[in-house]
Amino acid sequence: MLYAEELLLKAKEGKSLAIDEYLELYELFKSYTPSCFKPSLVTYSRKVFIPLTNLCRDSCGYCTFAKKPWESSAKTYTISEVLEVVKKAEALGCKEALFSLGDKPELVYPEYAEFLKKMGFKSTIEYLIHACDQVNKSSALLPHVNPGTLSWSQMKELRRVCASMGVMLENVSERLMEKGMAHENCPDKHPRARLAMIKAAGNLRIPFTTGILVGIGENVRERVESLLALRAIQEQFGHIQEVIIQNFRPKKGTRMERFNEPDTRDFLATISLAKLVLGDLTTIQAPPNLARAPLYAYLERGVSDFGGISPLTMDYINPEAPWPHLGWLKKELEAHGFKFRERLCVYPRYIKEKGWVDDVFLGKIKEYVGEDGLVKPKWEAF
Repeated sequence: MLYAEELLLKAKEGKSLAIDEYLELYELFKSYTPSCFKPSLVTYSRKVFIPLTNLCRDSCGYCTFAKKPWESSAKTYTISEVLEVVKKAEALGCKEALFSLGDKPELVYPEYAEFLKKMGFKSTIEYLIHACDQVNKSSALLPHVNPGTLSWSQMKELRRVCASMGVMLENVSERLMEKGMAHENCPDKHPRARLAMIKAAGNLRIPFTTGILVGIGENVRERVESLLALRAIQEQFGHIQEVIIQNFRPKKGTRMERFNEPDTRDFLATISLAKLVLGDLTTIQAPPNLARAPLYAYLERGVSDFGGISPLTMDYINPEAPWPHLGWLKKELEAHGFKFRERLCVYPRYIKEKGWVDDVFLGKIKEYVGEDGLVKPKWEAF
C-alpha cells in the first residue's frame, strides 16, 4: 500500500509512470478515493438525440442499436422527420442536436444504397452532411455528430456543418476483434482506424469527444494502454474536449447478453485511473443514466461532466436506461456541494480560443454563452 501511495504522489506531480505502476494504482483505487479528484463544477449538455439511421455494417457483440433493413425496427429518418424533432427540442430548451448513425450500411445493403441514390446521395455521410446543414438553416441548435469511422476528407466536409464530433475509441486492443470477442465482424471498430480518425480530428482542429468502454472483454492493462494512447494524442493536438468512461451493460438478444457488467469498485477504480492518466488535459465524463453507483461517487473519482441529457428523446444506444430528470439531478448535486451548469456541445475553452469553431456557429454560440463559456442562466432550463 505504501508503494502505491508513493506512485500516486509521483503521478500527481506530473511524472510519467510505467504501465505496471498504473496497474498497481488501479488496485489501490479499488479501495481508495483520491480526494484531489473531486470537482466543484459539474456540466452537461441539453440535447436531442437523432438516430439518423440505425442500419450498420458492423455486428458488435453488445449492440441493440444496429438493425438489418428487413427488420421492422429498421429506420432511416427523412429530413422532414429530423426537422420535426428539432422543432420540438428547441421548444424544450435544447441546444445540441446529437446525430448518431450506423457505420457505412450502404456498403453491405444494396437496397439502402439505392434508397440513398434516389435521394441524390452516394453515402450515409453525404446524407448526414445534408441533414446537419438543414438543422443549421432552420433552427438555433448546434449539430454534434457520432458518425462512426470517417476519412480525413469526410471529416473536413462535416466540419462545415457541425460544431463538434465524436467517436468512441472503446479500446486499443486488437484482441477484441478476434472470433467470439466484442468486435468480431466489426471492420469499423479496428483500433488503428479509430486512432487515425481521432488524430485527423486534431489535425482539422475539431472539438472532439472520445472514450473507452469498460467491461467488453478487455483487461485492466488494455484500459491503461487505451488511456495512454488518448493522452498522447491530446498532448499533440489538444482537441479532445472530453473522454467518456462508459460501463458495459448487457442487453437481451445480443451475443454478450450473458456477460457480467463491470463490478462497481472496478468501474470506479477505472474512472480514477482515467483522471490520473489524463489529469487536466481534458474532461472526464460518465453517462448518468448508466450509473450503478451514486453519482457523487463518480464525481469524487474525477468525473466532472454528465454528457448530453435529453428532455425529449431516449438514449437510443441504451434504450433500457432512461435519462435522469434534470431538475432532480441539479437538486441532488447541489445537496452534495457541487455546482451544476449547462454547457454547449463545444466546451468553453474551444469557444474562447480562435480556430476551433467555424464562423457559421459563432452567432448562435455567442447568443447562448456568457463570459465563462457556459450557457447563460436565462437560457438554462432545469
